[in-house]
Amino acid sequence: MYEKALVFATTAHAAVGQQRKYTGEPYIVHPIAVAEIVKSVPHTPEMVAAALLHDVVEDTLVTIEEIEAQFGAKVAELVGWLSDVSKPEDGNRATRKAMDRDHIAKAPPEAKTIKLADLIDNTASIKARDPDFWRVYRREKTALLNVLQEGDKSLWERAAFQLEDNDDPHARNSDG
Repeated sequence: MYEKALVFATTAHAAVGQQRKYTGEPYIVHPIAVAEIVKSVPHTPEMVAAALLHDVVEDTLVTIEEIEAQFGAKVAELVGWLSDVSKPEDGNRATRKAMDRDHIAKAPPEAKTIKLADLIDNTASIKARDPDFWRVYRREKTALLNVLQEGDKSLWERAAFQLEDNDDPHARNSDG
Protein backbone atom coordinates (compact mmCIF):
# COMPACT_ATOMS: atom_id res chain seq x y z
CA MET A 1 0.00 0.00 0.00
CA TYR A 2 2.89 2.37 0.78
CA GLU A 3 4.38 2.22 -2.71
CA LYS A 4 0.99 2.64 -4.37
CA ALA A 5 0.17 5.68 -2.20
CA LEU A 6 3.62 7.16 -2.81
CA VAL A 7 3.28 6.90 -6.58
CA PHE A 8 -0.30 8.21 -6.47
CA ALA A 9 0.57 11.22 -4.29
CA THR A 10 3.74 12.01 -6.25
CA THR A 11 1.80 11.98 -9.51
CA ALA A 12 -1.08 14.07 -8.12
CA HIS A 13 1.13 16.81 -6.67
CA ALA A 14 3.39 16.88 -9.76
CA ALA A 15 0.36 17.14 -12.06
CA VAL A 16 -0.47 20.56 -10.60
CA GLY A 17 3.18 21.63 -10.43
CA GLN A 18 3.10 21.86 -6.65
CA GLN A 19 6.43 22.58 -4.97
CA ARG A 20 7.50 22.88 -1.36
CA LYS A 21 7.36 26.45 -0.13
CA TYR A 22 10.74 27.94 0.83
CA THR A 23 12.83 25.25 -0.89
CA GLY A 24 11.19 24.67 -4.29
CA GLU A 25 11.61 20.91 -3.80
CA PRO A 26 8.99 18.58 -5.26
CA TYR A 27 6.01 18.72 -2.89
CA ILE A 28 6.11 14.98 -2.20
CA VAL A 29 9.04 15.50 0.20
CA HIS A 30 6.49 16.80 2.75
CA PRO A 31 4.06 13.83 2.61
CA ILE A 32 7.03 11.46 2.76
CA ALA A 33 8.31 13.23 5.88
CA VAL A 34 4.84 13.06 7.45
CA ALA A 35 4.61 9.33 6.67
CA GLU A 36 8.04 8.72 8.22
CA ILE A 37 6.95 10.52 11.41
CA VAL A 38 3.76 8.42 11.52
CA LYS A 39 5.87 5.26 11.06
CA SER A 40 7.89 6.24 14.17
CA VAL A 41 4.86 5.63 16.44
CA PRO A 42 2.23 2.85 16.62
CA HIS A 43 0.47 2.94 13.24
CA THR A 44 -1.40 0.95 10.61
CA PRO A 45 -0.68 0.66 6.88
CA GLU A 46 -3.80 2.77 6.29
CA MET A 47 -2.42 5.56 8.49
CA VAL A 48 0.86 5.62 6.56
CA ALA A 49 -0.98 5.66 3.22
CA ALA A 50 -3.21 8.49 4.47
CA ALA A 51 -0.12 10.40 5.59
CA LEU A 52 1.25 10.19 2.05
CA LEU A 53 -2.12 11.24 0.63
CA HIS A 54 -3.09 13.81 3.28
CA ASP A 55 -2.86 16.87 1.01
CA VAL A 56 -4.01 15.48 -2.34
CA VAL A 57 -7.71 16.29 -1.97
CA GLU A 58 -7.20 19.89 -0.88
CA ASP A 59 -4.19 20.65 -3.14
CA THR A 60 -4.77 18.69 -6.35
CA LEU A 61 -7.59 17.60 -8.65
CA VAL A 62 -7.99 14.25 -6.85
CA THR A 63 -11.33 13.60 -5.15
CA ILE A 64 -12.06 11.70 -1.97
CA GLU A 65 -14.01 9.22 -4.13
CA GLU A 66 -10.84 8.47 -6.12
CA ILE A 67 -8.94 7.89 -2.87
CA GLU A 68 -11.62 5.45 -1.73
CA ALA A 69 -11.63 3.62 -5.07
CA GLN A 70 -7.84 3.25 -5.04
CA PHE A 71 -7.11 2.75 -1.33
CA GLY A 72 -10.33 1.77 0.41
CA ALA A 73 -12.79 3.34 2.82
CA LYS A 74 -10.45 3.61 5.83
CA VAL A 75 -7.74 5.55 3.96
CA ALA A 76 -10.39 7.76 2.37
CA GLU A 77 -11.95 8.42 5.78
CA LEU A 78 -8.58 9.47 7.23
CA VAL A 79 -7.78 11.69 4.24
CA GLY A 80 -11.23 13.25 4.60
CA TRP A 81 -10.53 14.15 8.22
CA LEU A 82 -7.14 15.60 7.24
CA SER A 83 -8.49 17.72 4.38
CA ASP A 84 -9.46 21.30 5.11
CA VAL A 85 -13.20 21.88 4.95
CA SER A 86 -12.95 25.66 4.68
CA LYS A 87 -12.86 27.53 1.39
CA PRO A 88 -11.50 31.04 0.71
CA GLU A 89 -15.03 32.41 0.47
CA ASP A 90 -15.74 31.28 4.06
CA GLY A 91 -13.99 34.34 5.47
CA ASN A 92 -10.62 35.49 6.70
CA ARG A 93 -7.78 33.16 7.71
CA ALA A 94 -8.83 33.08 11.38
CA THR A 95 -12.39 32.07 10.44
CA ARG A 96 -11.20 29.38 8.03
CA LYS A 97 -8.68 27.96 10.49
CA ALA A 98 -11.38 27.79 13.18
CA MET A 99 -13.61 25.81 10.78
CA ASP A 100 -10.79 23.41 9.97
CA ARG A 101 -9.90 23.04 13.66
CA ASP A 102 -13.53 22.23 14.53
CA HIS A 103 -13.48 19.58 11.78
CA ILE A 104 -10.29 17.80 12.95
CA ALA A 105 -11.47 18.01 16.58
CA LYS A 106 -14.12 15.39 15.73
CA ALA A 107 -11.63 13.07 14.01
CA PRO A 108 -10.57 9.65 15.30
CA PRO A 109 -7.20 9.34 17.09
CA GLU A 110 -5.52 7.88 13.97
CA ALA A 111 -6.28 11.04 11.97
CA LYS A 112 -5.12 13.22 14.85
CA THR A 113 -1.83 11.31 14.95
CA ILE A 114 -1.28 12.00 11.24
CA LYS A 115 -2.20 15.66 11.75
CA LEU A 116 0.39 15.91 14.54
CA ALA A 117 3.02 14.50 12.18
CA ASP A 118 1.96 17.07 9.57
CA LEU A 119 2.28 19.89 12.11
CA ILE A 120 5.72 18.70 13.20
CA ASP A 121 7.07 18.73 9.65
CA ASN A 122 5.44 22.04 8.72
CA THR A 123 6.60 23.71 11.93
CA ALA A 124 10.22 22.77 11.34
CA SER A 125 10.11 24.37 7.89
CA ILE A 126 8.19 27.51 8.88
CA LYS A 127 10.10 28.16 12.10
CA ALA A 128 13.45 27.87 10.32
CA ARG A 129 12.58 29.89 7.21
CA ASP A 130 9.76 32.37 7.87
CA PRO A 131 9.92 34.17 11.25
CA ASP A 132 7.10 36.58 10.34
CA PHE A 133 4.65 33.81 9.42
CA TRP A 134 5.92 31.73 12.36
CA ARG A 135 4.23 34.19 14.74
CA VAL A 136 0.85 33.61 13.06
CA TYR A 137 1.35 29.87 12.60
CA ARG A 138 2.45 29.44 16.22
CA ARG A 139 -0.87 30.83 17.51
CA GLU A 140 -2.83 28.63 15.11
CA LYS A 141 -0.82 25.55 16.09
CA THR A 142 -1.30 26.24 19.79
CA ALA A 143 -5.08 26.27 19.29
CA LEU A 144 -4.91 23.17 17.10
CA LEU A 145 -2.92 21.19 19.67
CA ASN A 146 -5.81 21.67 22.10
CA VAL A 147 -8.01 19.47 19.88
CA LEU A 148 -5.35 16.90 18.96
CA GLN A 149 -4.72 15.43 22.40
CA GLU A 150 -6.26 12.08 21.40
CA GLY A 151 -3.47 11.58 18.86
CA ASP A 152 -0.21 9.84 19.69
CA LYS A 153 1.11 11.21 22.99
CA SER A 154 4.77 11.32 21.97
CA LEU A 155 3.95 13.21 18.76
CA TRP A 156 1.72 15.61 20.68
CA GLU A 157 4.59 16.32 23.09
CA ARG A 158 7.03 16.74 20.21
CA ALA A 159 4.66 19.18 18.47
CA ALA A 160 4.12 21.12 21.70
CA PHE A 161 7.87 21.31 22.30
CA GLN A 162 8.30 23.00 18.92
CA LEU A 163 6.23 25.91 20.24
CA GLU A 164 8.86 26.69 22.85
CA ASP A 165 11.49 29.31 22.14
CA ASN A 166 14.52 27.32 21.13
CA ASP A 167 17.00 27.73 18.34
CA ASP A 168 16.69 24.23 16.90
CA PRO A 169 13.34 23.67 15.12
CA HIS A 170 14.16 19.96 14.86
CA ALA A 171 14.86 19.59 18.57
CA ARG A 172 12.79 17.09 20.50
CA ASN A 173 12.10 17.02 24.17
CA SER A 174 14.04 14.05 25.52
CA ASP A 175 11.32 13.46 28.13
CA GLY A 176 8.83 12.34 25.47
